[in-house]
Amino acid sequence: MFRYTKLTLLREIGIWVLALVFLAPFYFLIAIAFKPDSELLTTSPLALPDSPTVENFVNVMTASGNSNVLLGLLNSVIITAGSVVVLVILGALTGYVIARSTTRWGRAAFMTFLIAIVLPTQLGTVPLYIGARAVGLTGSHWGMIILYTGMMLPMAIFLYANFFRGMGTEFEEAAMIDGASRTQVFFRIMFPLVGPATGTVAIFVGLIIWNDFFTSLIFLGGSDTQTLPVAMYFYIGSLVSQWNQIFAIVIVSMIPILAFYLFAQKRFIQGFAGGLKG
Repeated sequence: MFRYTKLTLLREIGIWVLALVFLAPFYFLIAIAFKPDSELLTTSPLALPDSPTVENFVNVMTASGNSNVLLGLLNSVIITAGSVVVLVILGALTGYVIARSTTRWGRAAFMTFLIAIVLPTQLGTVPLYIGARAVGLTGSHWGMIILYTGMMLPMAIFLYANFFRGMGTEFEEAAMIDGASRTQVFFRIMFPLVGPATGTVAIFVGLIIWNDFFTSLIFLGGSDTQTLPVAMYFYIGSLVSQWNQIFAIVIVSMIPILAFYLFAQKRFIQGFAGGLKG
């Protein structure tokens, strides 16, 4: 029987203190982003705005040129969504083959992907850029989708393979006895069963791709397809101390990916736990 003790009270207080510490940056973001210029330097950062305004958000969303945040937001959505779709398909297929393989090459391939996860992708930036420029993939959505797929595929395969290894083969055997092919077994039975792993892969790689600045700056900087982090870089670089607009653009960049995470957080936690146990 549960008893509410002094130790329980201390734990609750500790949890609330930690929650306030983690939420403090969001409070500063919101409070300053809605402050007009007249209050920015005359009031405390802890104080809420006396006259809240959305003018900072309007200025951010209507910027043009290299600082076009709205275009950068659209490009980020296209590149992130396209990369995630390709990664889910290729990662699930490859992870399933490796997990069900009984030969030595399957384990060798799995270890190769583990090594690829550890190696920093920045080591191959120069040859990647030279190759991408030679075939006309720099400054394009498709070029970035292909690039991010190659960079994040080892992680997607690792998560999917571990998840498939933790699943029994009863459903597959029953379906194949009924006459289903291996392809039908995968797409109609196994892939729907690894929904938590798909949520994990989508959120995990989506966060990395959405927030990536270095790769986007190298391959998209100065083009019409530059992503939101690059547009933020140019926009913030044009400001001196207008922290209200800087914080407004940070909030704009957080909203899409935060909404996606809140929508799929249950599957993310289930899939990540399943992948680690596998």
